[in-house]
Amino acid sequence: MKIGFIGIGKMAGAIITGLKASNFDIIISDRTVASSQDKAEALGVAYAKDHQDLIQQADLVVIGIKPQMLENLFGELAINKPILSMCAGVSLDKLASLTNSNLPIIRIMPNLNAQILKSTTAICRNKQVSDQLFEIAQSITNAFGTTFILPEKDFDAFTALAGSSPAYMLALLEAFAMAGVKHGFTKQDAIAMVTQTMAATAENLLLSDDTPTSMIDKIASPGGTTIAGLVDLEKTGFAASAISAIEATIEKSKNF
Repeated sequence: MKIGFIGIGKMAGAIITGLKASNFDIIISDRTVASSQDKAEALGVAYAKDHQDLIQQADLVVIGIKPQMLENLFGELAINKPILSMCAGVSLDKLASLTNSNLPIIRIMPNLNAQILKSTTAICRNKQVSDQLFEIAQSITNAFGTTFILPEKDFDAFTALAGSSPAYMLALLEAFAMAGVKHGFTKQDAIAMVTQTMAATAENLLLSDDTPTSMIDKIASPGGTTIAGLVDLEKTGFAASAISAIEATIEKSKNF
């Protein structure tokens, strides 16, 4: 199967990197021929002379452009191939209306960690997508991380929990690092300490039968330092603030 990518940003580049180890043929098309050529050379893949040329060659067309550019793109092209969209906030029905067709359409929502082939990606499809094509799409998303098959109604919540939450985790990491600097560590050392601890804790949780609560109970001994910090977090409404951030993200995604 030949997979064509229209729009080659960081996410598409990360996905292509993961797919290069597979048996897929890959062709790309960016804003200009010069840009396509440069990015194709950097990624080690083929490029098309324009978007329409790519559509003619590809068996599956991956759309990786900004959502606000979709209407102009589809207005200029004649698309007659299955579509896989990475466009945030653009529903299957909206994609179908923009293409004015009954094409098989698959929607995915990867996250930043696709850059290291560890994305957490949601996937859904319309009724025109066969089981065989959907399995191929999942093999694509599995090439750069882990795939969750979800009904489209859950995509907004998934966007918050997996797409946007890395930014909130990084904000927490930054805050912890600032506390480390306040107490004498260099910023570089403080970030390294917290980053390694966060990564190892997440891996520990994934590999164990623990829940976050049971793991917390193992760390927080009665009358100890950890429980003192946990109680202090709740003074400022830590859990409520985290939930509120997710709710705000979901609401924004619904009204994108």
